[in-house]
Amino acid sequence: MEQLKKEIALAFSGGGYRSALFALGSLWRLNEFGLLPRINRITSVSGGTISSAFLAMKWSGLHFDPNTLVAENFKESVADPIQKFCSETLDVPAFIGGLLSVYKTAGDKAAEKYSQGLFGSKTLQDIPSPGEGPEFIFYSASLQTGDGVRISKQYIADYKVGILRNPKLSLARVVGASSAFPPFFSPVVIKCNPDDWEEAKGAFLYKDLEYRKKLVLTDGGVYDNMGLEAVWNDGFKTVFVCDAGTPWKNEPAPGTNWFSQLLRVNDTMGTQARALRKRTLIGNFMEIDNEGKPKKYGGTYWGIGTQINDYQLEDALVKDNATTESIKSIRTRLNKFSPEEQGRLINWGYALTDTALRRWYFKDKQETGRWPIGKYALDR
Repeated sequence: MEQLKKEIALAFSGGGYRSALFALGSLWRLNEFGLLPRINRITSVSGGTISSAFLAMKWSGLHFDPNTLVAENFKESVADPIQKFCSETLDVPAFIGGLLSVYKTAGDKAAEKYSQGLFGSKTLQDIPSPGEGPEFIFYSASLQTGDGVRISKQYIADYKVGILRNPKLSLARVVGASSAFPPFFSPVVIKCNPDDWEEAKGAFLYKDLEYRKKLVLTDGGVYDNMGLEAVWNDGFKTVFVCDAGTPWKNEPAPGTNWFSQLLRVNDTMGTQARALRKRTLIGNFMEIDNEGKPKKYGGTYWGIGTQINDYQLEDALVKDNATTESIKSIRTRLNKFSPEEQGRLINWGYALTDTALRRWYFKDKQETGRWPIGKYALDR
């Protein structure tokens, strides 16, 4: 197996269809910059996994221009099918189907929808190996060990349990496990042959057979909603982070009944965990040596709640306005998104990627991008 280069890593957060479409806008601009073939690892969580897994499946069919490194068929091969898929409601039919089925859970039904709408019968073994394209890592979280579970073509890994090599899981099942939002689509149970596992350093649960018989998984965002561990602690020179996680919303009169408090406390804990990881990420970006070079890694972050004016780029595609502000509160569900909602989200992901990379990554001046969905330009 070819040794993985560690130049550029990209992480996509969770957030339902919202995050899938926001990530799609980012991929659109990264492609136009000629950066997709230069990315060595892509990690994703939950809704972000919808777009990253579909990109992985389509990778071998992308036609990259040898001079510009731009995939000329990106729109028809990647963007159009994802937009079509996000035009259909998944969550309610899958949830009801799981309730009415004796043998299948809502998570199983969601995987069926992913299979029918995007992935067919493709498995992890149908995506690129390192060297053929980026290494794709999809995050879920274990309800057994409380840790993140990495799923890739080469392995499934829970550091407390061990490593399972060359898994044959369907991509639809992987996306279902990564986006198994609790409690409605969680858990997703994956049965395993205990003998297929390898003991890894520090895997203190390996000898307990029960942990190797099955994986009981929930949404990857429960552990790390930005999928950062495999990109910021593994020696990459450049790290890009695309975050469509829900921005914190202040509430002067929060509900005081038990259910409202539970939801608010859950939001608070999730927001604080993301904020801590984001502060660490930005702090690492800012650590530079006497020559102005990054001590840990360079790169940039863009989030759905980012104020684009904060990048202080004079020729940004758009300035902060009422339209860009409204995008931040779009729901995170897996239900039908209108053409306007899709256009706004794709354009916002595109605009922030354009601005963040031209401000913090490229040393030479790059031309400002053009709205991928012109009908829903954000400066109107």
